[in-house]
Amino acid sequence: MSDVELKKRLISRIQRSRNPALLREAFRLLGTDAADLEPYKLTKEQQASVNRGKKDVKAGRMINEREANRSAGLA
Repeated sequence: MSDVELKKRLISRIQRSRNPALLREAFRLLGTDAADLEPYKLTKEQQASVNRGKKDVKAGRMINEREANRSAGLA
């Protein structure tokens, strides 16, 4: 589907919609600017986990995607 066709279909769907939640969500998504977004706040535990991961990468303690999937039973 081309961008033009997609726009036409979205406009049509919005015009026909009687669902206020859908309309509010579409408005929110279309009206969101990166400058309007608040940064996601991590908990102390999440931040500690991120910091441990950064230290692991700096120390060379990492595995590739294939190895991670294998250890998780996904491969």
